[in-house]
Amino acid sequence: MEIVVCKDKAEASRKAADMIAALVKRNPKCVLGLATGSTPVLMYGELAKDVKAKKISFRQVKTWNLDEYYGLAPTHDQSYRYFMNENLFKKIDIQIKNTHVLNGLAKDPVKECKAYEAAIKRAGGIDLQVLGIGSDGHIAFNEPGTSLKSRTSVVYLTPSTIKDNARLFFHGKLDEVPTRALSMGVGTICEAKRVVLLAFGKGKADAVKGMVEGGMSQFCTASALQAHNDAWVFCDEDAASKLKLKDYYAWRSATVLKG
Repeated sequence: MEIVVCKDKAEASRKAADMIAALVKRNPKCVLGLATGSTPVLMYGELAKDVKAKKISFRQVKTWNLDEYYGLAPTHDQSYRYFMNENLFKKIDIQIKNTHVLNGLAKDPVKECKAYEAAIKRAGGIDLQVLGIGSDGHIAFNEPGTSLKSRTSVVYLTPSTIKDNARLFFHGKLDEVPTRALSMGVGTICEAKRVVLLAFGKGKADAVKGMVEGGMSQFCTASALQAHNDAWVFCDEDAASKLKLKDYYAWRSATVLKG
């Protein structure tokens, strides 16, 4: 695991975008795994700038998203399909038919999850998976306690997650927030050839420390990345502030990136 410590989230987002852009240039038909939430928005903006400047093209790229609320239509303004359309897909030259998000209205959600996994395998697997991290160390909707070998499945959101997400809905009421989601499993995520995780702010410092320097445990699902052969963490100074070996990680990643 390589830890890239940056002065702020703008620098971290640009560096992560550079890694993705390099992959797209090298392999125009690559398969990307994408994430939602506020964390990757700056990075997506940087990629959109690269497309506008004709530095890269997503015309042949295929994408699979991590998760989706169960019960929300793709047109709902809090659905992850809507998020991706607004924050990335409409701003780049990707073909919408090549973008994949779990169907939150699937009549048979278990079948939907199995089909999603099968489709990823048919595409050759994910070349690079983008991740954020929750303040409790979770990735995607894999809450603490989830098996590190879990596959794409229907998951139940914890009360704290539901409460945190209520602010995003129109009336801010708990009964408006979905209680279930469809999510790639930890095992599914770890099969990506490369992982790029973004973490910003002091609120993520404990999670980053647990992921990097804690024991590998189902109670911090991001810690599964310790066993990944090519995982990169792009974080700002605040998110890295509790790392015991922060200075070493910064020196090492700078050396590796220089190549």
